[in-house]
Amino acid sequence: MNIILPDNSGRTIDPTPSTIEHVLMELGINPIEVIVSVNGRLVPEDAIVSGDDEIRIVRVAHGG
Repeated sequence: MNIILPDNSGRTIDPTPSTIEHVLMELGINPIEVIVSVNGRLVPEDAIVSGDDEIRIVRVAHGG
């Protein structure tokens, strides 16, 4: 799987099927702080990803 991290750097990980939550935990990213798209579609943390999926992780900014 190809992953695009919040800083726009790329990473490739094992294509074994996993949940988004598991992928984020493996990367040390708090799921509460990001939104994730897979192949251009926003997905929940329990979505399964594998193979040639492209995962984009975007950090959510909040405040006033």
